[in-house]
Amino acid sequence: MQEKYHPQEIEKKTQQHWEQTAAFKAVETPGKPKYYCLSMFPYPSGKLHMGHVRNYTIGDVLSRYRRMQGYNVLQPMGWDAFGLPAENAAMQNNVSPAKWTYDNIAYMRKQLKSLGLSIDWTREIATCDPSYYHWNQWLFLRMLEKGLAYQTTGVVNWDPIDQTVLANEQVIDGCGWRTGAPVEKREIPMYYLKITQYADELLAALDTLGGWPERVRTMQANWIGKSYGVDITFPADTGSGTPQDLKVFTTRADTLMGATYVAVAAEHPIALHAAQNNPALQAFIQECKLGSAKEADLATQEKKGMDTGLFVIHPLNGEKLPVWVANYVLMGYGEGAVMAVPAHDERDFAFATQYRLPIKAVIKPLEGNLALPLTEAYTEHGITFDSGEFSGLEFQPAVDAIASALERKNLGSKRVQYRLRDWGISRQRYWGCPIPLIHCTDCGVVPVPDDQLPVVLPQDLVPDGSGNPLGKTPSFYECACPKCGKPARRETDTMDTFVDSSWYYARYACPDQHNAMTDERVNYWLPADQYIGGIEHAILHLLYSRFWSKIMRDLGLLKLDEPFTNLLTQGMVLNEIFYRKSGNGRITYFNPTEVSLQHDEQGKRCGAILLSDNQPVESGGIGTMSKSKNNGVDPQKLVEEYGADTARLFMMFASPPTQTLEWADAGVDGAYRFLKRLWRQAFLHLQDGAVQIDPALHATLSAELKTLRCQLHQTIAKVTDDLERRHTFNTAIAAVMELMNGLAKCLDTGAASRNLMQEALESIVLLLSPIVPHICHELWRELRPGTELSGQPWPQADNAAMAQDEIKLIVQVNGKLRGQINVAKDAGKEAIERTALANEHVQKFIEGQTVKKIIVVPGRLINIVV
Repeated sequence: MQEKYHPQEIEKKTQQHWEQTAAFKAVETPGKPKYYCLSMFPYPSGKLHMGHVRNYTIGDVLSRYRRMQGYNVLQPMGWDAFGLPAENAAMQNNVSPAKWTYDNIAYMRKQLKSLGLSIDWTREIATCDPSYYHWNQWLFLRMLEKGLAYQTTGVVNWDPIDQTVLANEQVIDGCGWRTGAPVEKREIPMYYLKITQYADELLAALDTLGGWPERVRTMQANWIGKSYGVDITFPADTGSGTPQDLKVFTTRADTLMGATYVAVAAEHPIALHAAQNNPALQAFIQECKLGSAKEADLATQEKKGMDTGLFVIHPLNGEKLPVWVANYVLMGYGEGAVMAVPAHDERDFAFATQYRLPIKAVIKPLEGNLALPLTEAYTEHGITFDSGEFSGLEFQPAVDAIASALERKNLGSKRVQYRLRDWGISRQRYWGCPIPLIHCTDCGVVPVPDDQLPVVLPQDLVPDGSGNPLGKTPSFYECACPKCGKPARRETDTMDTFVDSSWYYARYACPDQHNAMTDERVNYWLPADQYIGGIEHAILHLLYSRFWSKIMRDLGLLKLDEPFTNLLTQGMVLNEIFYRKSGNGRITYFNPTEVSLQHDEQGKRCGAILLSDNQPVESGGIGTMSKSKNNGVDPQKLVEEYGADTARLFMMFASPPTQTLEWADAGVDGAYRFLKRLWRQAFLHLQDGAVQIDPALHATLSAELKTLRCQLHQTIAKVTDDLERRHTFNTAIAAVMELMNGLAKCLDTGAASRNLMQEALESIVLLLSPIVPHICHELWRELRPGTELSGQPWPQADNAAMAQDEIKLIVQVNGKLRGQINVAKDAGKEAIERTALANEHVQKFIEGQTVKKIIVVPGRLINIVV
């Protein structure tokens, strides 16, 4: 065995061995327990960052651990390869998104392989490959046949620079998340998937996901947002020119008698009617269209509105209520209108206060009275008052009575509503899965026949920022109608990239199946036993994946209800963000390695400049490492300098996997030193040759060595629990480090001692092998010549070794730690008390004082009260 630890040499040799032996190829083996470990696949942005290293190392640790436990393990990898970032990069580099994407895939695959991940690369997929998105298109057509896909006009967030639709989550402070341009609201034709048809099942099934974090299940339940309420119609006041009745949905029908105005969204037909001859209202509606479409933003933004001059009639008391256009009402939610009860809704209260509209209280606490006039909205359930015949009722009886009264007048009824809206999948982008439809002047919208799938996306187009290149490429959009054969136009919208990631977990089971979307192998591997990814995907991606799996189930493609049994949401790795904003609003981000921090004479940081031009850049503070913010740390240099095992060890040891980690170079050296120490310990032991472990020698150990062997098996038990149940890899590593400290003190060279050292080193190599597999692979060959680490079982803790003759107890005086004692494991209370009182450290604190009481906590401590 060589004396020095040379990670690059070891890792290259080890990875070659794994490749030659196809060590991680997954094969369906009936009768053997399977373990499908899936990490969210990366976007091929060009380089991995340490967030990727953390995510994929977590999955690899669990995969290797399960493999050692005898499981048949599948750990696949692929690429979430479509999307707008590739188009932006293509414009910047004047290359096609396809070339940029495939070049990045090649480089990132090389990076992932350098980390030594136990991935079955024969199952690799890329969502931009026609053999993959063929089945996006096929399933879309099946959904179209079943009425689960449809087209309608919808109000969308429109980025005027990228000229594309943005999801609500991509609108930040009213601006596009990438360009920084003010986002407009536009009404355009869109294709939708009817996820709302599965809302009840998606909500109910959350109760079956016991292996998911409660936080994520709550987030999904809130997003689905099932609520019980009442539809209410406010008849039009035709005398004021109101063109139609106004419909609202409310969960607080008990407050109806407190409504003092109604508010509509800027796009509501009544608002558009009122604005026809009102330039000021037209301008305000345009301003509203530039606002955020996120509910969270609506709750905090300044409430603005304008009176339309129109009225509707209160359905129960006949009063005229003014119609206002308000920026806190969204057309995409409910009916695009709300009945405003300022006394009992915070947003209505703020709006009414600002515009001096009436505030009428109709709900008071169950006990006591309401302090009037109100200084803030009273939003709790209570008892109705000043509500005519409905006064004196608690919440549910009031809702029931008011709903009945509305039904008798044909002006309302009870209804269950969901916050969830159907999934709009249309994107006015090039680099995405083509929607397989054809527009014919005579036949209308015609599906592409199955035998003409996939509709292949041209790969040689270079976007120029002036809209979707597909709409300017006749060779793509010119086609013949499948029904009548006349010239027609192919759909140029592409699918939301969430479609690509909504079923990739199933394709990993059968990536070489070219004649169907899935085959019987999916029923062997699915559901995924462990899914790993960031909390930022807790809502949309996971919800869409669950929806997609239910569609596939109902079409006979899968035999499962939920795709992911257990979910681990790893904490993000953070780093500082640097950027510049150009005159047109586009934001350019710079990697921290490209930036030099500036300090004043007192050493206080005063700015930052870009190294390439020495011009200032802005700091966006600390944020998640991401491709979009260009603040990732490339692991390549770290791997080249210290080795992949050091990178893996550092990321697993820095913090628990679910906690956020702020990047710092400090600690990498420590991880490297530990691996060198492990190598050194093995080298010193093996100078006299490896030992064949003899269990008979365990009985001849001295008391000191028995304690060390006890620690060894306690460590095995702890690491097993940390990996199996707790998924706290940092504490598992810490336990092994403590054991190593104990081994370093063992200087005995006798047969029993060397026997123990061999057992300890073999166990340590096995325990650490999921985390640092390369060094462990090589050390195992040295410790067990002629054998390989692959195929070795996980070590088992020896209960007999952990049965100690003596136990250690801490001693307190008046609750403060003053010493510790060793006593026989079966020592009685009196013997423990005598030993504690006789301890020299304790005696200094009780000398000359009367002992009032001694409290013995078995197995833990003694507290002497004086």
